[in-house]
Amino acid sequence: MAKSVASSGGGSAAAAARALAPHARIEQSLSGAATPEIACAALADLFRVGRAEVALLRAENDVLNFLFPGALKAAGFIPLSSASAVAARTASSRKVELFNNFVIVQHANVFETIKLSTLGQSDKPGSNTIQKLMTTPVVDPQQHVLGVIQICRKGITQDDAGPDFTLNDLQNLEAAARILAKLPFMNSSSN
Repeated sequence: MAKSVASSGGGSAAAAARALAPHARIEQSLSGAATPEIACAALADLFRVGRAEVALLRAENDVLNFLFPGALKAAGFIPLSSASAVAARTASSRKVELFNNFVIVQHANVFETIKLSTLGQSDKPGSNTIQKLMTTPVVDPQQHVLGVIQICRKGITQDDAGPDFTLNDLQNLEAAARILAKLPFMNSSSN
């Protein structure tokens, strides 16, 4: 019996070491990102999604402004008081959320209608529907919300969108948010 306990403990140590590896990879990928575009390209690679499936918003005054994708910068902003915008809820509640059936979640979908073809988004009708979404606030050490990161999977159906997000994916997104909070472009006074 003692042998199985010892091997179980060794397995736990190995599992803990493997769990740290993604966070080190995330830090390596993001810590030197000079621009939102570079950071979001790294996030797309880390989460194996298209660049059009990453959004980075910065809190400024009482709104969230898009830093990425660029095409959404000119499209408008999201009031932090919005009851229908998931990003606003993320910023206000400071909670992470994961939705593997996002189409049933009541949300403002105005930004889903904007074509992001320069980022490789499909022109096929319905293919850009957000099916799955992870969202987390970007919070500084003083617990001020700097913005929101959202990673999604798009497709006509859930199966077309790809695999479900996991709790491990969500933890990795939280780790990415901690790194992004340190980058100059997340500070509204830097622009």
